Amino acid sequence: MTSLLKIVLAIFISNTCFSQSPQNGDQLRQDGKLMAAIEAYKEVYKATPKKYKNTYNLACAYALTGQKDSAYYYLEIALKDDTSLWALADPDLYALRQDPRWPQLENGQMERFEEDHGKIEQKAYAKELLGLIARDQALDYYIDQAKAHYMKEGEIPQWYYPIQQYKEQINEGKYDRMEQLLKTHGWPKYSEVGKLAADAPLLIINHHEDDSVRKKYLKQIKQSCLDGEGSCMEYAKIQDRVLVNDNQPQIYGMQFRYNNERKLEPFPVIDPEYVDKRRKEIGLEPLGEYLKRKINYEWIVTQKE
Repeated sequence: MTSLLKIVLAIFISNTCFSQSPQNGDQLRQDGKLMAAIEAYKEVYKATPKKYKNTYNLACAYALTGQKDSAYYYLEIALKDDTSLWALADPDLYALRQDPRWPQLENGQMERFEEDHGKIEQKAYAKELLGLIARDQALDYYIDQAKAHYMKEGEIPQWYYPIQQYKEQINEGKYDRMEQLLKTHGWPKYSEVGKLAADAPLLIINHHEDDSVRKKYLKQIKQSCLDGEGSCMEYAKIQDRVLVNDNQPQIYGMQFRYNNERKLEPFPVIDPEYVDKRRKEIGLEPLGEYLKRKINYEWIVTQKE
């Protein structure tokens, strides 16, 4: 880990890992007070050690400050009753992935998942895909913090630039690796690698700087959505991004821009009075609910069937 990253991780903490934790640990994390957040999570752990989401968040906080031994200690406790695979894709645990203890933790979590959800047909492929998700989203919390700073202050903070540069280093060669995996194993399916792993290519494609990549895979992504073997949410994001980049109105309302008040709003939507009908056809929630939850935006267009 570079000295710069250690400094950054000592100041900020990740948005992805910390969800629905009790008391004030989350708020301290959001305020950038990572060490205080750790203490808050530890107090909850001492009082109620079986609140595993709190324990998981504590492990994440330690991972982000480079305290790997403490991170592994609390992570193993938190995962005892967790049969999901999220920890294997969580970007907030990215610093742990090069540690010798990671393969054992990874295998143990895979076993817990299979005991509860059934066998993963392509286990090695699933592990690779989960790793790509963590790699793709590494440092995203800090970038989100820079966006929040911009919305409040009207300028990009200085610390954003080295973080963005480091993120580019992490992601170098990521797309090529994804293509190699697709050629070797084929397009991933929910039924073969699990839902979380199967969506890894969609994230990487959506985040690629070249729109031709999204257009190349758009038909496959849409078909996977319609077949129930891929994320319709990610399909909608990619479809709308292609349209917005071509200066056309979007279909599902998934792409946003900053307005003159530095607040996020959706790009123009084609036939906006029918957007909920289109979203429902692929299993998405009404646009108003999505926008309120995602960017705190009030969508007031009356819908028609």
